Amino acid sequence: MSTQAQPDYAALASDIKRWARELGFAEAGISGVELAQDEQHLKNWLDDGYHGEMEYMERHGTRRSRPDELEPGTQRVISVRMDYMPPGTEHAWDVINDAEAGYVARYALGRDYHKLMRNRLQKLAERIRGSIGDFGYRAYVDSAPVLEKALARNAGLGWIGKHTVLINKQGGSYFFLGELYTNLPLPIDEPASAHCGTCRKCIDICPTQAIIGPYRLDARRCISYLTIELKGSIPEELRAPMGNRIFGCDDCQLICPWNKFAQDTAEPDFAPRHRLDGAKLVELFAWSEAEFLQRTEGMAIRRTGYEGWLRNIAVALGNAPPSDAVRNALTAHRDHPSEIVREHVAWALKQQAADTAA
Repeated sequence: MSTQAQPDYAALASDIKRWARELGFAEAGISGVELAQDEQHLKNWLDDGYHGEMEYMERHGTRRSRPDELEPGTQRVISVRMDYMPPGTEHAWDVINDAEAGYVARYALGRDYHKLMRNRLQKLAERIRGSIGDFGYRAYVDSAPVLEKALARNAGLGWIGKHTVLINKQGGSYFFLGELYTNLPLPIDEPASAHCGTCRKCIDICPTQAIIGPYRLDARRCISYLTIELKGSIPEELRAPMGNRIFGCDDCQLICPWNKFAQDTAEPDFAPRHRLDGAKLVELFAWSEAEFLQRTEGMAIRRTGYEGWLRNIAVALGNAPPSDAVRNALTAHRDHPSEIVREHVAWALKQQAADTAA
């Protein structure tokens, strides 16, 4: 009776990293499933209420921090990262400093990354299967309760910076993360060490002071949360600091010294669509709901919804220099069916009137 030889897991781990690069990932690493310290950090964050309306962050209990509870039998996690900054994009600071333009977080300018990365992870799994036969796995890209940054850190892909974003020593922080949970007993990589030192540029630059201390983010103040996750009214005291940021915010990454090492993406699907890397606010505010749905098809921007899109742009127009074009654009939406839109338009018109009087 013959027994099947065990795979050479060290050689397989090396192959997995090579295959990942061939599939368009910048890097891959392998970690175990122990996340006790991160579980406590998450619990403290939730207990402090910093997650705001993101109730899904607490809905799944310990499955987020215990991979083998989420996917029974998981022994290792293969983490991958994929660069997203498109070459030739309008310079971020130039757009932020142009109060008549709308700033969209650079990750959201092109195609939504979820499906693209999940397909690549599936191909990676198929290559593994082709090498060793059937094995247990499940692919995740923001699609389940996963502590992706902690897992990526443990896999050696980077450290979690003071702004709570993962930073890679050779690649900065402009990248997406994805995971393959697997039952394969692969050798694990060394966790990445931290290299923020005494730097606190990300904390100091945050427009709404959402980073309340090193590694402590109050999402309720974060512009990414306010423009994407929050479905109701944006707190008035946070509207002016939002400036012209209409979907997400990159300031804490743009100021990070490690992003001088960031790499442009080679993925054409991440190229900006509809000139969203620097389009004028008045133009974007004029999109009908049908135009919004058509132009954001397959994009992360769709997540905010048309009502949220108008709400966010109304705030940015309220922060724009006074002009007839801005006032006319706002006035056209003053009687919008959405109470949320009407409220933010009214606020913006008041801001315009006050700036004109001054």
